[in-house]
Amino acid sequence: MARGKTQYVCQDCGHSTSRWFGRCPACQAWNTLVEESVPEPSRKTGQAFANQGGQRLQRLSQVQSQGVSRLDTGIGELNRVLGGGVVPGSIVLVGGDPGIGKSTLLLQVAHNLAQSGNSVVYVSGEESSQQVRLRAERLGAVHDNMLVLATTQVEVAADQLAESTASLAIVDSIQAMSSDSLTSAPGSVGQVRECTGQLLQVAKQRGIPVLLVGHVTKGGSLAGPKVLEHAVDAVLYFEGDNSANYRILRAVKNRFGSTNEIGVFDMGPQGLREIENPSEMFLSERLEKTSGSVVVGSLEGSRPLLLELQALVSGTAFGGTPRRQATGVDYNRVAMILAVLEKRMGYPLQTHDVFVNVAGGVKVTEPATDLGVALAVASSLRNVPIAAGTVAVGEIGLGGEIRAVPQLGKRLGEATKLGFHRCVVPKTALKGINLDEYAVEVIPVRRTEEALEAVGCL
Repeated sequence: MARGKTQYVCQDCGHSTSRWFGRCPACQAWNTLVEESVPEPSRKTGQAFANQGGQRLQRLSQVQSQGVSRLDTGIGELNRVLGGGVVPGSIVLVGGDPGIGKSTLLLQVAHNLAQSGNSVVYVSGEESSQQVRLRAERLGAVHDNMLVLATTQVEVAADQLAESTASLAIVDSIQAMSSDSLTSAPGSVGQVRECTGQLLQVAKQRGIPVLLVGHVTKGGSLAGPKVLEHAVDAVLYFEGDNSANYRILRAVKNRFGSTNEIGVFDMGPQGLREIENPSEMFLSERLEKTSGSVVVGSLEGSRPLLLELQALVSGTAFGGTPRRQATGVDYNRVAMILAVLEKRMGYPLQTHDVFVNVAGGVKVTEPATDLGVALAVASSLRNVPIAAGTVAVGEIGLGGEIRAVPQLGKRLGEATKLGFHRCVVPKTALKGINLDEYAVEVIPVRRTEEALEAVGCL
């Protein structure tokens, strides 16, 4: 397509075409193509990597490997999710629902770095400088090393960053920024892509890490084209219920670290506070001697978590189709476990509604919680509470067998630390584990009925 002409860009997938369609040819979404002008290149392509030999062919074996010194944000939970800190020259996108704490977290990061002698630039496209100052005063995050720039023009922000000696830049938010090279409104596909591209050039040229705040859609995904997520080095999501105080920070993309780590925070009047022992927080409101409740040992990255898994089994009204609802766990796995209990154990679940929930709003994806789901359902159906101090870990196969789970030692160590005295675990997972290191009674099981018998729910 010739420069200076218009193009039609899909707001969902970012696909561009020279003519308008009612339906996007790429993602098949209806009425998502918007007309935009093709921008003139604002910077030379590849200029950001020119000083690193990026414009000539090199043998990979001859490329000099440079040790990267990560920037400590002063927040251990954020460092964990990022893989040890912020990598110089990287761009990190932080998304989440409105009011979840994105701006609060980044303002606290700016204050921590300023206190350690680093200069931080805070580019505000949604608030004035006075509003940023008021929010910083409420959080106790005012420092002379923090520089504020209230603008929505990305060229102004990029030029100021290029001339500064900042160690970190924060842009709040990328959807509020716009470029003079485009006539479309801020937040459109072209504007988000162009603004991110200009900030990327500055970040790579000057080695300044940039943290971007991103809006989310009603479905919970990041607003804007998918090329925005492809262009950045890391994508972090802030999760949590606005009515609760806890917040969970999760990475869905990270070029410099694992995407399995999570950070847990508590939102208070003075901002976000790190939760160093999230297991204790998630179990603080658990009621003992209640049927349908069991503690499971989960693993998020390298962090073990003990969570309360609840189940409620009640008779189906009027003999209709039974309801199945799962919150915090995979619905398909819950359906599979219920089928195993019906087939292998003879439980009449086809005439009962089943509701499964992970207390605290945590989402668990690993199959190590299968055994906990089965025990909680059986406990609720039989109306028999599971003994206090019991932790269940294990994956259930279609034959009713209990399969091994990875890193069982970390889960046992977390149970020991929190005072639990009995763990029901897969027998095949005990190979190579010295049980004398853990002050818990380990009950190895091979089949589901053995686990049910061990907790008194058979």
